[in-house]
Amino acid sequence: MTTTTLAVLVPLLPFLGAVAGLLLGRTAPGFVRPLAVLPVLAAAVLAVLVAVRQGGGEPIDSATELTPTGSVPIELAFHLDGFAVLVAVLVGVVATCVQLYSTAYLREDPRYPSYAALVSLFTSAMLLVVYSGDLMVLLVGWEIMGICSYFLVGHYWETEAARSASLKAFLVTKLGDVPFLIGLFALAADAGSFRITRILDTVAAGGLDHPTLIALLLLAGVAGKSAQFPLHTWLPDAMAGPTPVSALIHAATMVAAGVYFIARLLPVFAASRAALVVMAAMAAVTMVGSALAALAQDDIKRVLAYSTVGQLGYMTGALAVGDRGAAVFHLLSHGAFKALLFLGAGVIIHAAGTNSLAAMARMDGLAKRIPDAFWTMTIGLLALAAIPPFAGFFSKEAVLVAAEHTAVGDSDFAPASAGWLVLVSGVLTALLTAAYATRLWLMAFRGRGAAAPDHGKEPLAMTGVLWLLAVPSVAFGLAAGPLADWFDGHELSPTLTTSVLGTGAAVIGAMLSYALWQRASSRPVPATGVPAAAAAAESAAETPEVDEVTHDHPAVPAGPAPDPGKALLGPLYPHAAVGFHLDAVYDALFVRPVRAAAGLVRFLDREVVDTYVRGAGSGAKLLGTLVRRAQTGNVQSYLSALLAGAVVLAIATAVLANVNAGS
Repeated sequence: MTTTTLAVLVPLLPFLGAVAGLLLGRTAPGFVRPLAVLPVLAAAVLAVLVAVRQGGGEPIDSATELTPTGSVPIELAFHLDGFAVLVAVLVGVVATCVQLYSTAYLREDPRYPSYAALVSLFTSAMLLVVYSGDLMVLLVGWEIMGICSYFLVGHYWETEAARSASLKAFLVTKLGDVPFLIGLFALAADAGSFRITRILDTVAAGGLDHPTLIALLLLAGVAGKSAQFPLHTWLPDAMAGPTPVSALIHAATMVAAGVYFIARLLPVFAASRAALVVMAAMAAVTMVGSALAALAQDDIKRVLAYSTVGQLGYMTGALAVGDRGAAVFHLLSHGAFKALLFLGAGVIIHAAGTNSLAAMARMDGLAKRIPDAFWTMTIGLLALAAIPPFAGFFSKEAVLVAAEHTAVGDSDFAPASAGWLVLVSGVLTALLTAAYATRLWLMAFRGRGAAAPDHGKEPLAMTGVLWLLAVPSVAFGLAAGPLADWFDGHELSPTLTTSVLGTGAAVIGAMLSYALWQRASSRPVPATGVPAAAAAAESAAETPEVDEVTHDHPAVPAGPAPDPGKALLGPLYPHAAVGFHLDAVYDALFVRPVRAAAGLVRFLDREVVDTYVRGAGSGAKLLGTLVRRAQTGNVQSYLSALLAGAVVLAIATAVLANVNAGS
């Protein structure tokens, strides 16, 4: 087979698996798990073959016109370069791990067939985005991912949290997709094509008439899809869905699509230096704000969700200073360890019976109950905190190096101000990231109090996947040198300056969390046991969600749980716990005015428009009543009325005759 044929099969196989899963899910349940795993696994294998054949060399392009449009053509086009083939491998591997993990994690779920089919469709849509060489075809995958996330986040639709989260995710991302669509059409109008290669040729020739406007419109869509400030608020709430879905969304699909889109079309954004500064500012606020919020979350999945927002901020920052190699390198590295962290969190939740870190901090021996999750989560958190030699260190350092070069003037791609924004916020976020990663590890695995519940050994499908993902989380940094040739040739190796800054900040953050934990945990803990849900509610900013697998709450000691985040943030803690009230701001600026306007329209419709309608009907009814009352059926009355009318007519005629005679 040719490389192009293999590339066509990569998104096609999960799509066919999704269709077959939906059709056979109820009639042939024995085929559900094979249809969930095998097509995605085959797509991952083919993605590896495509990557090997492409080899980081010249891009492979292939296109066929879908249908004549009479104006800008729409083509089924593939563009396979180093970025595309490596991201496709990430998507295939993570999706395979998620499907394998889900066979055990959701083994008792009655809606597993539809869930598995939607995961396959989600994977197919992301692969279409990655390989597509035409923006309209890319948009198809972009929007399919949006609807898949709506259904998957709302998988537990019986709960209010899941229903609200799915609707919020859909609406917020659609809010960004509206200007995104306008930007795509404006870009195609200037370039005369939706083909990415022709658009880039037009940009190189200076053919864009409105580069700043187009870049900002596209950036709005990216902010919604990749959860960047101010459209990031949907992602933490999306944790109401099953944990494997969270791993898929955060590691390889949905949020990765926006970053990948900018990397693919970076020259379009580079045509406007103002857009680059806006992107850098957006990345800086996203990084620092999400890291502060992560320090105040009690739900283990929300900590990881805010962590994803911050790491996506690093990628956006790298793109703002013109190093898409560093951005995609961190995208690949983050995909491995974030999938590991979410799937590991699922094992922790299953074992602890709660999502609450405060409840886990009152348990003793949780690490011994789940040793596989303990060791692999430790690896994932070290990678997240960018501690050498784990993968996150190398990829995060690549971002800081790119920002440093721009800040000191070694690169004229973006203004120096953009470089300083990304560099300073990146170092500060490194400190905060290590702090909340250490906090999560301590509260989850170093609690003390009642014995952690024992649910037996976790299934091999879950623990095996964790060890599989632990390998790239440790070793992927070794690929920094060879990967440079697959991207733009820019060095991805850390420098002494950024290594000292980034690693020093991470060590300080970890030490602060550990010292504050030790001080807080030295307080005596009462021995009285209470349900974990009640205990967590006493000390957490919000009530923890019940685990979607066990739906139980272990008995843990009462009293405040040690939380280094509270001591580290101080008075900022309650504000960070609710995402700095951004949802409340949106409610005041948008939700309430829209509801008020809807109420006014409803009042006018019911009390004004309907009044005229009801009045017309009431008038006809009144006239009919009067006429009906005159119809008595009495002949004598009719004759009397006829006689009276004749007399009145005679008198009136006589009077008129006299008047005429007198005149």
